[in-house]
This record gives sequence, C-alpha cells and structure tokens, in this order.
Amino acid sequence: MRGADPEPAESAELRADGLTVRFGAVTAVDAVDLVAHPGEVTGLVGAPGAGKTALSDALTGLLRPAAGTVRLAGADVTAAPPRARARRGLARTFAEPAPFGSLTVRDNVRAAVEIHARTRPVAGRGPADRRARRRALRRAAAATADALLDRAGIAAWAGVRAAAVPADAARLLDIARALATRPRVLLLDDPSAGLPAAGARALEVLLRDLAADGLAVVLADRELERVLGVCDTLYVLDRGRVVAAGPPARVRADPAARAALAMPG
Repeated sequence: MRGADPEPAESAELRADGLTVRFGAVTAVDAVDLVAHPGEVTGLVGAPGAGKTALSDALTGLLRPAAGTVRLAGADVTAAPPRARARRGLARTFAEPAPFGSLTVRDNVRAAVEIHARTRPVAGRGPADRRARRRALRRAAAATADALLDRAGIAAWAGVRAAAVPADAARLLDIARALATRPRVLLLDDPSAGLPAAGARALEVLLRDLAADGLAVVLADRELERVLGVCDTLYVLDRGRVVAAGPPARVRADPAARAALAMPG
C-alpha cells in the first residue's frame, strides 16, 4: 500500500489438514484438506449447506473442530480463539456486514485502525519506544482510514453514517475494516453478493491487488462463475467434503464439481 496505507504485513500460509466439524450426529465439514498460499486468491465454492460457513468458522476459531488441524504461518492455531488468530494476522468478513451504524464510514475504519494499533505487536528498543510507536500509529489512524477507503472504492461515502449506506458499500466497508488490521490472511464470505456488475469487477481488481501485496486471500462464494476470473485455486464443497480442487478451468470441467453446483451439462 502506498502513502498513508499500513505497511504490508509479512506473508503467511493458511492450512487445514483433515479438518472435521460436527454438530451432534451431523458432519458439517468432513476431513477437509486446504491450503491458501500467500500471493494467491483461493476460492471455496459450494451450494447453500455445503459446509462453507462451518469451514470458515473452524478456520477462524469460531468453531472448535472435532478432528484435524489449522495452521497459520506454520503455527498450530487449532485451539486458539478468534482474537489470538486475529493477532497472528487472520482477518475475516461475514456474509452480513455489521458495521457500527451510528458512526460514519470513515470512523468505522478509523476505529479498526486504532484498535489494531493498541493491540498489535510492535517492535521497539524498549517499552518506551514501543509506546511511542503505538501513539504514532494512532495519530496516523485518520490518514490510514482514508487511504483504505480509497483503496476499497468507497471514499465518496466517508462522511455518511454506516447505517445509511447501500448494501454494496457496506460490504466494501467490511473489507476496509478488515484491511485496517494489516492481515496476512483475509477470508471473505460471499463479498460480491448484491454488488452491481461494475462493483463486482472492481472487487476482483482489489482482491488481485491484495494478493499481489502478498496476502493469502480466501474467497467463499456459492456461485462458481463469480469467482472463476479471480481465483488461482478453487475448492468445491459438497455435504462438507471437498469434491474437486485445483485451477479454475480444471475444476469447472470436473463432473463432480458440476454435479455439486447443479451446473448444466
């Protein structure tokens, strides 16, 4: 990122091995193996009920898996709570954005920047130096927030209360808030839903730019066609299992993927 943007965080890989999530007798995620590499966009695609949300929850710490492991930058975070994973650089957006509705769009992002400045590990020669660096980060929060809004394409909404912006701007605000934490891995849940065609194309450009910065971007979506043009690798889920994985063109032609997504032919 340039100018007042936060410096790019160190790259990290997100990996799941044999990840299984159960709700009583129901297996929602069944022995899933997945790798999201830095500098790439990895897609999770499946019809409603395929297990995308349960898998995302297990990756981010909202659900404790019954079996398997989650690793972030090589560290086993399977038992770590969401806050600990966030401190290690894992950020997530949700299918239903939940900004602070009474705050402006700018203040929503500024608050995220300031919270991260207070809680992130900061290098320094000693406690006093680290405190000074945190204060400097907080002072720069407004400029950083404006840079993130510009990057997300919603600078025009900066002074508007978040509760009053349209759904597409709210989704992009969610992404800007996530970027305020300087993530190494960014997991997005159905971010293009409700976006007009121009907005969806702009989102694709943003995600490719983020991957070029070294982020591992994980994109969950119910529609294969929406992610074909942006993903480097796709995983198709059906009834909690990965039924197809690989480059988008190969996955699109895979009979198991086509059947799982009810694609014609």
